[in-house]
Amino acid sequence: MKFFPCEGAEALAQGAQRSCGCPIPGSPKIDNSTQEPMNCTNHTAYVQCLPAPNITCKDHLGVEKVFTGHEVGFYKPIACRNVNGYSYKVAVALSLFLGWLGADRFYLGYPALGLLKFCTVGFCGIGSLIDFILISMQIVGPSDGSSYIIDYYGARLTRLTITNATFRKMQTYP
Repeated sequence: MKFFPCEGAEALAQGAQRSCGCPIPGSPKIDNSTQEPMNCTNHTAYVQCLPAPNITCKDHLGVEKVFTGHEVGFYKPIACRNVNGYSYKVAVALSLFLGWLGADRFYLGYPALGLLKFCTVGFCGIGSLIDFILISMQIVGPSDGSSYIIDYYGARLTRLTITNATFRKMQTYP
């Protein structure tokens, strides 16, 4: 009899067979209003994971449990975004059709820039074009620092950053 730890991570049996894992279809459950996983707090949501049938797992206390495939073995943390009601589709549409009036900036919470664009007719059209590109590329977002509401499987921008914790591999020359 083989034992696999099922504490918060997937355990793999020999032969690369999956013993503990999260079901892909229907997981995680998505909130229709925010298009983010349910119960998203502090940029983290937890998804129920079910071990495969007839898998024996030991917990951190050494207690063995045989799973039938229907009970929750652990909860896997997944990343989620903070959204406050600003739709990406609405922001792009406002920028395309009413950007010369500053409606896109008013919608996103930048009233001073919206008023400036309104008074200058979108900076003679150049400012409207630049704002359309910046909003389409998700560089300009809502003023409160939240993210746009974008369909869960939609085209999201993922920003990559380099911090002090980033590992940099030295380049070797032939």
